[in-house]
Amino acid sequence: MDNKKVARLVQELADMMELHGENSFKVNAYRKAARAVENSRMPLTDLKKGPTELDGVGKGTAAVIQEILDTGRLQYLEDLKKELPPELPVLMNIPGLGPKSIHTLYQSLGVTGLADLEKVVAEGKVKGLPGFGPKKEKNIAEGIRYYRERPQRFLLIDVHLVAENMVERLRECPSVFQAGYGGSLRRMKETVKDIDLVVATEEPQDVAKYLKEMPGVIQVINDGERKVSLQMDVGVDIQVDVRLVLPEQFITTLHHFTGSKEHNVRIRQRAKAFGWKVSEYGIFDPKKGEELTFKKEEELYQTLQLPYIAPEMREDRGEFEKKEGELPKLITLNDYCGDLHMHTRWSDGAVSVKEMALAAQNRGYQYIAITDHSQSLKVAGGLTADDLKRQREEIDAVNEELSGITILAGVEMDILPDGRLDFPDEVIKELDWVIASVHTSFQQSGDRITQRILHAMENPYVHMIAHPTGRLLTRRDPYEVDMDRVFRGAKETGTILELNSNPRRLDLKDEYLRRAKDEYGITIAINSDAHSPKELDMIPYGVGTARRGWLEKKDVLNTWPLEKVMERLRKKR
Repeated sequence: MDNKKVARLVQELADMMELHGENSFKVNAYRKAARAVENSRMPLTDLKKGPTELDGVGKGTAAVIQEILDTGRLQYLEDLKKELPPELPVLMNIPGLGPKSIHTLYQSLGVTGLADLEKVVAEGKVKGLPGFGPKKEKNIAEGIRYYRERPQRFLLIDVHLVAENMVERLRECPSVFQAGYGGSLRRMKETVKDIDLVVATEEPQDVAKYLKEMPGVIQVINDGERKVSLQMDVGVDIQVDVRLVLPEQFITTLHHFTGSKEHNVRIRQRAKAFGWKVSEYGIFDPKKGEELTFKKEEELYQTLQLPYIAPEMREDRGEFEKKEGELPKLITLNDYCGDLHMHTRWSDGAVSVKEMALAAQNRGYQYIAITDHSQSLKVAGGLTADDLKRQREEIDAVNEELSGITILAGVEMDILPDGRLDFPDEVIKELDWVIASVHTSFQQSGDRITQRILHAMENPYVHMIAHPTGRLLTRRDPYEVDMDRVFRGAKETGTILELNSNPRRLDLKDEYLRRAKDEYGITIAINSDAHSPKELDMIPYGVGTARRGWLEKKDVLNTWPLEKVMERLRKKR
C-alpha cells in the first residue's frame, strides 16, 4: 500500500476513536502519525528502521502502520466500527459536523443517525449542549438540509467504470452482436442518475438471462421482453436499464437514449418537417411505409440533413442552429500532449518526481509540470522556498536522465485569505510554471474571493488559476465568485484558467468553459491534479467536460507543443 492509502486508514482510525470518545491526546497522536505518513517524501517500505523513522510516529502508532503494511487492513478499526451504531459514522458527511461533536450528540442526546439528529435539532436540544450554542445548532440544521437536498446522483467516474465493465461482459455473451451505453453517461455529464445500456441481439431471452446472472445484481426490477431493469451494487448502488433490440435497430436506439430530452424533441421536430416519425427503433416514413435504420449515427444526422452532433453536445444548447462546417471540431484525447498540475511525495503526492515522469511518459506525454503545494498549506506538507530549490535540483537531474519528455518545475501556490500570494516574486520568478489556487476561507464574500483571484492573476509570474470555483461534486458547493470578473481578468492579464479533471471537481464546469471560449477567448488548461500515477488517468473526464463546453484543440494549452507553451508563458511575464 502506498503512503496515502496508509494515511487514510490511520486517519479513519482517529475518527472512529473520537466517535468512541477516546481522549484527545491519543486521537491527536494518530492524526499526527497520519500526517507524517502522508507528507513523507519516502515510501514507508523504503524506511530501514520502519515507521518510527518519521517525525511524529511513536511506537504505538508505528505498530498500527506496520499492521496495515503487512495485512492491508486494521483489526482495531474494524472492531471499533462494529461497536458503533451503523448510521453514526454517516453523520460525518454532514458539513460542519466532526467526530467529536457527533460523540457528544450520541452520548448526551442518544443520536444514532440522521433521523435522530433532525429530531433533536428541531426540538432545540442541541444548542444547550456544552460547546454548541445557537449558532452551531443553526449550522448543523443547514448542514442537514444540504445533505438531504443533494441530488441522488453518482460521480461520472464511478458510473463509467460500472458501465464499461457491464458492456465488456455483455460483449462476451454469444447472443450479443453489439453493446453500448447511452444517457447522461455517454454525454459525459459530471453526475449520473442511472445507466442506460443498449444491446443488439436476436436472442433477447438468452441475453436477459445472462444479465440477471451477472455479479452485483441485487434485484430484478423489470424483466420484459425488450427491457430488463436491474438494481446493481458494484461499488455504487445504481439502477441499470437495458434495452434489447434487433441488430439493425441498435444505432437508432443508442441515439434515442443518448440525447437529452430537449435534444430529442428537436430531432422529432426535424423529422416531422420531412413527414417522418422518430422512435427509438428508427425513423418511419409513412408515405413509403418503411422504417429507416442506420449503421452509423452519422447516417441518421445526414438523413435529417443535419451535421453530425457529438454525444457530448446533444443538449439543445445551440447545436441545431449550426450549419455544416460551423460546429466545433471538438478536442480529443489524442490531442493531449502534457499534464501541467500534479503532486509528488514532496508534498501530498504518493511517489517521486521520476515515477510521475515515467508514468506520464508511458502515456505518451511530451511534457509535464511538477506542482507541489506551497508552504502555507501545511495539511498537505507544503514546500518552503528552500524545498523548491532542492526539488528543482531533483527535477533537473530527472530531466538529464530521461529523454523524450520534459519536466517543468512549478508550484501550486496558495492565494492567502488576505489576498497575498504564498511566495514573494523573487521565489516564483525562478519557476517554469506557477499555479495559484484558493484552498482556504471559502466562506468569504463573493467580492472578497473574487478580489483574491483577480489579484493573483495580476501577478506577472502567475500563469494559471486552478479549480477556479472550488467546488467538490456532491460534497461542497462552489464558493461565491463572480466568474464574469474572473473571465475579464484572465483575458486582460493573459492568465490561463484550469479545467481540473479530478471527477470530484471537473472545475470549470461545461457552461463556464463555453462562455470562457465564446465570450472571452480564454485559454484553458486541462490537468489531472494527480497525486499518484494512477490519477493521471483522470484526464479523459476533463476532455469529456471540455467537449461538453465545445472546446477545440486550439482552445486548450495542453494540446500545444512545448515550444508554443513556453512562448505563451513568456508572454505573460
